[in-house]
Amino acid sequence: MKSGFTLVETALTLAVAGLLLAIALPSFSALKQGIAVERAAQNIVAAHRRARTAAIVHGHPAILSVAAQTLRITIAGATQPHWLAPGPSVEGVTLAGPPRDLTFSPLGITVGLANASFQLSLGSATRTVVVSRLGRVRIARPR
Repeated sequence: MKSGFTLVETALTLAVAGLLLAIALPSFSALKQGIAVERAAQNIVAAHRRARTAAIVHGHPAILSVAAQTLRITIAGATQPHWLAPGPSVEGVTLAGPPRDLTFSPLGITVGLANASFQLSLGSATRTVVVSRLGRVRIARPR
């Protein structure tokens, strides 16, 4: 007696596997989008903290530019950026609104800015990075 699988058994197994994959794929896509948006929000928070620290350490104002394509920190009076990183659009995440500049004093407090928020979205996944005038930053997640 030979061991193995018949063509019918193989076809049935592939059909069941395809059905399970079709059910799981949309939720996997939503999970992937959520991870990309969360990563983009965390990158903005990290850039905010880095800019605040740079202003304190260098003793000069630091300007954080948040745009869809780039995140950039420039120390006042410098000709070259102090730090540069890709923005949210690199991962396909949309940043609502125009590019914004946050200026940090040498004390680490943002100046010339009221509360700001950055809306990030990709598919059904959204996050809002909220920056207070005093330099606090948090990520608001939908419920």
